[in-house]
Amino acid sequence: MRYTLRQLEVFLAVARTGSVSRAGDELAMSQSAVSGSLADLERQFDVRLFDRVGRRLRLSDVGRALRARAEGVWDRARELENALVSQPDGACLRVGATLTIGNYVAVPLMARFMREKPGSLVRLDIANTEEIVRRVANFEIDVGLIEGELAHSELAVSPFRDDELVVFASPTHPLAKKRALTDADLKSASWIVREHGSGTRQAFDRAMTGILPELHLTLELQHTEVIKRAVETGLGLGCVSRLALADAFRAKTLKPCPVPHRDFRRLFSTVLHRQKHIGTELRRWLALLR
Repeated sequence: MRYTLRQLEVFLAVARTGSVSRAGDELAMSQSAVSGSLADLERQFDVRLFDRVGRRLRLSDVGRALRARAEGVWDRARELENALVSQPDGACLRVGATLTIGNYVAVPLMARFMREKPGSLVRLDIANTEEIVRRVANFEIDVGLIEGELAHSELAVSPFRDDELVVFASPTHPLAKKRALTDADLKSASWIVREHGSGTRQAFDRAMTGILPELHLTLELQHTEVIKRAVETGLGLGCVSRLALADAFRAKTLKPCPVPHRDFRRLFSTVLHRQKHIGTELRRWLALLR
């Protein structure tokens, strides 16, 4: 074989980070060692895997075409290593989840996953939909759990659960007394909403089609709990997943505001790179979701 697994590891680290120095930090190698390994690989096959743009390295057309296959080889090599050292459950599954899923769905799933097979490891990264999609596309995580809609040629999306957003208010808010809100009510209110790039914001914008430009979006916040606290103080209406509001509704610190003429339904989905190798742990995680 004319390449080594170490060369593949270096190639993939540089592809993820776009930098020789950051790849070196990740692999505990010097910059010169990373550069040398990459140069040897390119020289052996007379190819250019990266285009040098200033201080950054971007995958060339050849590098982009080979990356998914290299990821597959590397994943299989890690599985083999775990088997050779008699630790088949020692691989760490890298899961990315959006805020709502991470806080209210993923943690119980992780607990069941590890309980069913002691020794299993799961690393959970939480970010908004846009960031989770980027990490899956860049092979930084094995699977993403997202709230938003997605069209991406390199990624496969599969729904695994229904969800619904709910408009809510402080019990003292004037609109909290109404049995149902009209479009005029929605346009008269101040709103505290999630930021652009989040699945919750995407679903909110879609539900408000036709009146969105007329809404008073007073605050855009990255955290659901902060939105809930802001709404409790009477700053305006909020709109987040029903999952995040169940305790507050039971405690009556927040009140749902029905908007029956608008559709707040959505789906939670898994997102995988189409070229991702489905190893034992990832296959088990996907089966658990199903």
